[in-house]
Parts: sequence; structure tokens; C-alpha cells
Amino acid sequence: MLYYARLMTKFTLFIFMLLAFSTSVQADVVKPALIEISAYTDGRVVVELRASIEALLTGINSRYKNTKEAPNADEYDALRVMRPADLKAEFVSFERELLREIWLKADGKAVQLRVSDIHIPEPGYTKVPRISTVQLSGELDRSAKALQWYYPSRFADYAVRVRQVDTENQKWHWSEWQWQRKDAPSQQFSLTELFTKRPVYEVVFTYITLGFEHILPKGLDHILFILGIFLLSIRMKPLLWQVTMFTLAHTITLGLSMNNIVTLPASVVEPLIALSIAYVGIENVFAHSLHKSRLFLVFGFGLLHGLGFASVLGDFGMPENAFITALISFNVGVEFGQLAVISLAFLAVGVWFRHKPWYRKLIIVPGSLLIAVIGLYWTLERLELF
Repeated sequence: MLYYARLMTKFTLFIFMLLAFSTSVQADVVKPALIEISAYTDGRVVVELRASIEALLTGINSRYKNTKEAPNADEYDALRVMRPADLKAEFVSFERELLREIWLKADGKAVQLRVSDIHIPEPGYTKVPRISTVQLSGELDRSAKALQWYYPSRFADYAVRVRQVDTENQKWHWSEWQWQRKDAPSQQFSLTELFTKRPVYEVVFTYITLGFEHILPKGLDHILFILGIFLLSIRMKPLLWQVTMFTLAHTITLGLSMNNIVTLPASVVEPLIALSIAYVGIENVFAHSLHKSRLFLVFGFGLLHGLGFASVLGDFGMPENAFITALISFNVGVEFGQLAVISLAFLAVGVWFRHKPWYRKLIIVPGSLLIAVIGLYWTLERLELF
């Protein structure tokens, strides 16, 4: 039995080390492209494409969980620190390929597009992808009744929506977002009437999925935080209380951030999230049992992590007429992801060994130390100290 326990311990630590390696080398994730198409009644059509030009130039798309996995990661890193004028010059040679691969169709006929403007921000905080805006323009037949958009998956996943603009009466109306993870065109957007709201069940499903995926498999920092909570809680009830407090807290700041009431730059939020992971790991080493203060601590860290979640929804957008539904659904998805992490950890070691006398020595302390080291490493990395 002791041999089996040691084997399980080694296996658990191996999982932690895999998490450490896969995340510590992470430069940044590849975010989906966001496309907004404005169809004007005077015959103009304008497409605003928000994406990482650095990722486009190097072919780093959504199949990479982090940019360091790409074969040309060094080239990407060199582009991400370029000044806007230099990066724009690099992008000029890519324009023809971009226009060849994407397309916009009106009633099944291709709309000729051209690059009319490019806006590239200053490099800034390089641990977060720099999102540039490429504006495309074209002419649209006023008799057109529907639009359809295509953006190849080899560039990235994407979300697209259409705005009908009545230039004479100064009225407009946005469609809902369409999310596309496969190499396929969007569904058609009607141009003959106000866009119909998506059924509630579609909004719920979309945002629950988005929230779950932000934990599993994409949220490695949040996974380690949850594992840190798990290690010191040998009983399920106090563990679930902590997860509930964490969820409640990040729901609050997520809602406030999405309404622009509370905002903090990524250069502040990301290092603090890493520091919260390190703190939980360190506390596990010195604390021999749970105290009520742990709930308040987890709640405080949850407020911080909610600001990190806001960057996800900020990129994807929220439906104007179903904001609360989407917000709650996203948090439900996050909660499902957290419970999945806890369930896997509980089945791996908790259900078998949590009452063993050596559980703290062989599971809690080594695992917590590793989490603390990873958190401290991330903190220094996200402060751009190396």
C-alpha cells in the first residue's frame, strides 16, 4: 500500500510539473479575431478586423495553446516589441495574402475589399497580445439582402457581427455575435430587417462553454489556484464553500469590469493573480488546518481573478439585450470548470489518501511548494523582470 501511495504521489507531482512547464514557458495565448462589419445604406461596407498582426505574420493560430509551442516563436517575440511603424511595414507584404484568403459575400456574390486603414498600438505590456485593427472597405449593392463572412481557421478562430447603418436617418442596429471555431463561413446576416435576438438557450450554451473552456483547458493559472485550495481541504464541504466564495467574488468584479465601473491594466492584474497563486501555496505549507479567515482570503483573491476573466469577455463581447444572462452563464461555465478540476484532483489523490497520516508530508507540502514556486516565477515573469 505504501508503494502505491508513493507511486500516486509521484504521479501527482508529475502532473504538477507538467502544468508548471507548459505554463511557465507561456509567452501569451492566441486570442480569437473579432470582426465587425458595418453595412451602410449609402452603399459602403466597412470591416474592422481586430487581431494580433504578429500572430498573422508568423502563422501562429488557435491550435497553439501558447505561442512558445510554435516553431517560429522567436520571430513572433521579435515582432511583438516592434514600434507600430515598423510592424506596419512588415504587414504590408501580408496584405495580398489576407485579401486572398478572407471573403465577404452579399447574396452569394463576392464583395471586393481593400485595406483602407491599419491601427497598431504601441508595444506596451508584452505579456498580453497586442491587438491591432485592420480596416477593410468595399462597395455594397443597396439591393443586397444578406451578408456572409469567411475568415480561415489557419489565421485564428473568430467572432463576427454585422451592423446595419441607416446613414440618412442616423439609425443603426447590431446583430448578435457569431462564434466560429471551425474552418467554415459564418451564417448569413439579414440586411432586410432588424436582426432577431438569439434564443436564450443559445446565449446560455455559448457563454457556459466559453466559461468552462477558460478553466479547462485554457486557464492554467486558475487551475493551479483551485488546486492550491484543494490541497489544504481534506473535507469536501469546506472545499466547496471556498470555491463558492471564489465564484461569488469573481462574478462581482467581472460584472463591474464589463460595465467599466472597475478596471485595472493587465500589467497590474496578471502579476497579482500569479502572486495570489504563490500565496495560497505558501500558506498551505505553514497552515496545518483550515481557518475561517481562508474564506475571506479566497473571496479577496476571487475579486482579483474576476478582473482577469473580464479580459476574456472583453475580447468576445457581451450581447446588449442579454447581458445578465450571458454574465451568469459564463460564471456557471467557470464554476463547472472549477468543479471538474476539484473532482479530478479528488479522484486522483483525495478519495484514496486524504486520511492517511503521511498525506500532508507526501501530498500537501510538496504540491503546495511547487505551486508557490510556479506562482512566484509567474509573478517575476509578468513583471517583465526576465
